[in-house]
Amino acid sequence: MILITGATGQLGTAVIDQLLQKIPASQITAFVRDETKAAPLLKQGVTLRVGTYDDPDALDSAMQGIVTVLLIAGTDEENRVRQHQNVVDAARKAGVQRIAYTSRALKNPATLVNRLMAGHFQTEEYIKASGIPYTLFQNILYLDAIPQFVGGDAVFERGINVPADQGRVAFALRSEMGEAIANALVNNDESNRTYRLTGCESCSFYDVAAALTDLSVKSVTYTPAEPATFEAQLIGRGLPEVVARRITGFITDIANGQEDIISPDLEKLLGRKPTGLKDGLRVLYKLKQA
Repeated sequence: MILITGATGQLGTAVIDQLLQKIPASQITAFVRDETKAAPLLKQGVTLRVGTYDDPDALDSAMQGIVTVLLIAGTDEENRVRQHQNVVDAARKAGVQRIAYTSRALKNPATLVNRLMAGHFQTEEYIKASGIPYTLFQNILYLDAIPQFVGGDAVFERGINVPADQGRVAFALRSEMGEAIANALVNNDESNRTYRLTGCESCSFYDVAAALTDLSVKSVTYTPAEPATFEAQLIGRGLPEVVARRITGFITDIANGQEDIISPDLEKLLGRKPTGLKDGLRVLYKLKQA
């Protein structure tokens, strides 16, 4: 039995979609906050357990009979580490045989601008100290995040203005990360393993602009912006300040080289090369080759 937390989120959905192609639905349990939102999973035969990371009793109940837990990182900036610890504690108490966690691929936790990321490494250490055999998935930034970062379709009118300087990222699609994670979960892999899930090549936002130019009938340019100016623009587009600050932190970390990492792990788990930048952008923007 595999328990997926955060099962109705985007990554959780991608993982479960892939698991359903590999193992019977009766072997999959979804830990969700909203049973109504999870109704499609129930229709597919997935078992539901309802609760939150803040509810130790619900976590204890959800862990019964579970062999492997995939802890998908929470988004509560103030409480996420404690919440993750609650999940690990419940897994240990129930005798779970393996815990997996979706972390982040970053070069130097000590110099991060986006401090939200520090919680990932604190969680990793807690998992390692728990004594439960573990699998850590250190994920690179989703290629899917590019439209949000650059302003969606407006990029074709005003170009790209983000504070990434010449920083590079080995972007990968969320759906392929979900597929790779599912493959690892169903394999009888050795315990205490860390995977770095990245694309096969690192790209700058100059490369993003060039790819969008090739895929469209318009010239897309990239002009590096100042972090404060960029954050103000995001707020001006209607994003909450906390989200704008988080995105600015992500991109400033890119400028500082935090995500310039290439690993073969995603390709190995997929059994093929991950989707590259141009093909990924074609899908995300629904573009055809110009």
